[in-house]
Amino acid sequence: MSRSTAAWIPAFWLDIFDELLYDDNELDYGDVWTLNFNYNQTDEVTNDQRKRGWKVYCHNAYGHFQCGSCRKTWPSARAVLLFRYRLQKGRGTVIMRPYGQACRRCQDGEFDFPGFSRKEVEHALLRLFSKIRKNCYGEDEGDEGSSTSSTKVWTKPHEKSLCEACRQGICCQEDE
Repeated sequence: MSRSTAAWIPAFWLDIFDELLYDDNELDYGDVWTLNFNYNQTDEVTNDQRKRGWKVYCHNAYGHFQCGSCRKTWPSARAVLLFRYRLQKGRGTVIMRPYGQACRRCQDGEFDFPGFSRKEVEHALLRLFSKIRKNCYGEDEGDEGSSTSSTKVWTKPHEKSLCEACRQGICCQEDE
Protein backbone atom coordinates (compact mmCIF):
# COMPACT_ATOMS: atom_id res chain seq x y z
CA MET A 1 0.00 0.00 0.00
CA SER A 2 2.60 2.54 -1.06
CA ARG A 3 0.15 4.57 -3.11
CA SER A 4 -1.91 7.24 -1.45
CA THR A 5 -5.41 6.37 -0.46
CA ALA A 6 -8.26 8.81 0.03
CA ALA A 7 -9.61 6.77 2.94
CA TRP A 8 -8.92 7.51 6.61
CA ILE A 9 -7.67 4.20 8.03
CA PRO A 10 -6.79 4.29 11.76
CA ALA A 11 -5.44 0.69 11.65
CA PHE A 12 -2.87 1.81 9.02
CA TRP A 13 -1.56 4.40 11.52
CA LEU A 14 -1.57 1.88 14.39
CA ASP A 15 0.41 -0.67 12.37
CA ILE A 16 3.08 1.82 11.31
CA PHE A 17 3.23 3.29 14.85
CA ASP A 18 3.94 -0.20 16.24
CA GLU A 19 6.46 -1.00 13.49
CA LEU A 20 8.44 2.18 14.14
CA LEU A 21 8.31 1.65 17.91
CA TYR A 22 9.03 -2.05 18.17
CA ASP A 23 10.82 -3.01 14.95
CA ASP A 24 12.84 0.19 14.45
CA ASN A 25 13.13 1.06 18.18
CA GLU A 26 12.35 4.74 17.61
CA LEU A 27 11.61 5.28 21.33
CA ASP A 28 14.04 2.81 22.87
CA TYR A 29 13.64 3.72 26.54
CA GLY A 30 11.79 0.65 27.84
CA ASP A 31 8.45 2.46 28.13
CA VAL A 32 5.21 1.19 26.61
CA TRP A 33 3.61 3.63 24.12
CA THR A 34 0.08 3.46 22.74
CA LEU A 35 -1.67 5.37 19.97
CA ASN A 36 -5.35 6.30 20.35
CA PHE A 37 -7.72 8.48 18.35
CA ASN A 38 -10.00 11.28 19.57
CA TYR A 39 -11.88 13.18 16.88
CA ASN A 40 -12.95 16.02 19.19
CA GLN A 41 -9.68 17.02 20.86
CA THR A 42 -8.32 20.53 20.40
CA ASP A 43 -4.82 21.99 20.53
CA GLU A 44 -5.64 23.67 23.87
CA VAL A 45 -3.83 22.28 26.90
CA THR A 46 -5.25 23.42 30.24
CA ASN A 47 -2.98 24.15 33.20
CA ASP A 48 -4.25 20.96 34.85
CA GLN A 49 -3.45 18.90 31.73
CA ARG A 50 -0.02 20.54 31.50
CA LYS A 51 0.67 19.61 35.13
CA ARG A 52 -0.25 16.03 34.28
CA GLY A 53 2.39 16.09 31.51
CA TRP A 54 0.32 16.58 28.34
CA LYS A 55 1.98 18.21 25.35
CA VAL A 56 0.66 18.98 21.86
CA TYR A 57 2.24 18.69 18.42
CA CYS A 58 0.52 19.82 15.22
CA HIS A 59 1.72 18.49 11.85
CA ASN A 60 0.89 19.38 8.23
CA ALA A 61 1.04 16.35 5.97
CA TYR A 62 0.32 15.60 2.32
CA GLY A 63 -3.00 13.77 2.18
CA HIS A 64 -5.79 12.80 -0.16
CA PHE A 65 -9.44 13.50 0.49
CA GLN A 66 -12.64 12.03 -0.95
CA CYS A 67 -16.04 13.62 -0.56
CA GLY A 68 -18.48 11.31 1.20
CA SER A 69 -21.35 12.69 -0.90
CA CYS A 70 -20.21 13.16 -4.50
CA ARG A 71 -17.01 11.01 -4.32
CA LYS A 72 -14.83 13.83 -5.73
CA THR A 73 -11.17 13.44 -4.68
CA TRP A 74 -8.49 16.05 -4.12
CA PRO A 75 -4.95 16.22 -2.75
CA SER A 76 -3.81 18.66 -0.08
CA ALA A 77 -0.41 19.53 1.34
CA ARG A 78 -2.24 20.83 4.41
CA ALA A 79 -3.83 17.75 5.88
CA VAL A 80 -3.58 18.75 9.54
CA LEU A 81 -2.84 16.17 12.23
CA LEU A 82 -2.97 16.97 15.93
CA PHE A 83 -1.07 14.81 18.40
CA ARG A 84 -1.45 15.05 22.18
CA TYR A 85 1.10 13.00 24.13
CA ARG A 86 2.55 12.32 27.57
CA LEU A 87 4.76 9.87 29.41
CA GLN A 88 3.71 8.87 32.90
CA LYS A 89 5.09 6.05 35.07
CA GLY A 90 6.57 4.11 32.16
CA ARG A 91 3.46 4.43 29.99
CA GLY A 92 3.40 6.72 26.99
CA THR A 93 0.12 7.81 25.46
CA VAL A 94 -0.42 9.48 22.11
CA ILE A 95 -3.87 10.73 21.16
CA MET A 96 -4.23 11.67 17.51
CA ARG A 97 -6.82 13.67 15.63
CA PRO A 98 -6.93 14.16 11.87
CA TYR A 99 -8.69 17.31 10.67
CA GLY A 100 -10.95 17.16 7.67
CA GLN A 101 -11.61 19.29 4.64
CA ALA A 102 -14.96 20.00 2.99
CA CYS A 103 -15.72 19.41 -0.67
CA ARG A 104 -15.70 22.56 -2.81
CA ARG A 105 -18.30 21.06 -5.15
CA CYS A 106 -20.86 20.01 -2.50
CA GLN A 107 -20.46 22.87 -0.04
CA ASP A 108 -22.42 20.72 2.43
CA GLY A 109 -20.37 21.65 5.49
CA GLU A 110 -19.28 18.03 6.02
CA PHE A 111 -15.58 17.45 6.69
CA ASP A 112 -13.94 14.38 5.18
CA PHE A 113 -10.82 12.91 6.81
CA PRO A 114 -7.64 12.51 4.75
CA GLY A 115 -5.97 9.33 3.62
CA PHE A 116 -2.17 9.07 3.45
CA SER A 117 0.65 7.21 1.78
CA ARG A 118 2.86 5.01 3.96
CA LYS A 119 5.71 7.50 3.47
CA GLU A 120 3.60 10.38 4.82
CA VAL A 121 2.46 8.36 7.83
CA GLU A 122 6.06 7.41 8.61
CA HIS A 123 7.21 11.02 8.22
CA ALA A 124 4.48 12.34 10.55
CA LEU A 125 5.19 9.69 13.18
CA LEU A 126 8.97 10.17 13.01
CA ARG A 127 8.47 13.91 13.57
CA LEU A 128 6.20 13.08 16.51
CA PHE A 129 8.79 10.69 17.96
CA SER A 130 11.40 13.42 17.64
CA LYS A 131 9.16 15.73 19.72
CA ILE A 132 8.60 12.94 22.26
CA ARG A 133 12.34 12.27 22.57
CA LYS A 134 12.91 15.99 23.14
CA ASN A 135 10.01 16.71 25.51
CA CYS A 136 9.72 13.41 27.42
CA TYR A 137 13.32 12.18 27.44
CA GLY A 138 15.33 15.41 27.17
CA GLU A 139 17.04 14.53 23.88
CA ASP A 140 18.17 17.22 21.47
CA GLU A 141 15.99 17.26 18.33
CA GLY A 142 18.98 17.74 16.09
CA ASP A 143 18.56 18.65 12.42
CA GLU A 144 15.25 16.92 11.87
CA GLY A 145 13.54 19.33 14.26
CA SER A 146 14.35 22.39 12.18
CA SER A 147 11.45 22.22 9.74
CA THR A 148 7.84 21.14 9.93
CA SER A 149 7.99 19.29 6.66
CA SER A 150 10.96 18.38 4.50
CA THR A 151 9.19 19.05 1.22
CA LYS A 152 6.65 21.83 1.45
CA VAL A 153 4.95 22.28 -1.87
CA TRP A 154 1.87 24.48 -1.93
CA THR A 155 0.34 23.88 -5.32
CA LYS A 156 -2.88 25.88 -4.94
CA PRO A 157 -4.03 28.50 -2.48
CA HIS A 158 -5.33 26.91 0.71
CA GLU A 159 -9.09 27.35 0.97
CA LYS A 160 -9.52 28.26 4.63
CA SER A 161 -13.32 28.16 4.45
CA LEU A 162 -13.16 24.44 3.54
CA CYS A 163 -10.57 23.50 6.19
CA GLU A 164 -11.74 22.23 9.58
CA ALA A 165 -8.40 23.12 11.21
CA CYS A 166 -8.56 26.70 9.89
CA ARG A 167 -12.05 27.07 11.32
CA GLN A 168 -10.67 26.04 14.71
CA GLY A 169 -7.70 28.39 14.38
CA ILE A 170 -4.88 25.84 14.32
CA CYS A 171 -4.08 25.49 10.60
CA CYS A 172 -1.49 27.57 8.76
CA GLN A 173 0.10 28.82 11.99
CA GLU A 174 3.58 28.72 10.51
CA ASP A 175 2.52 31.05 7.70
CA GLU A 176 1.21 33.87 9.87
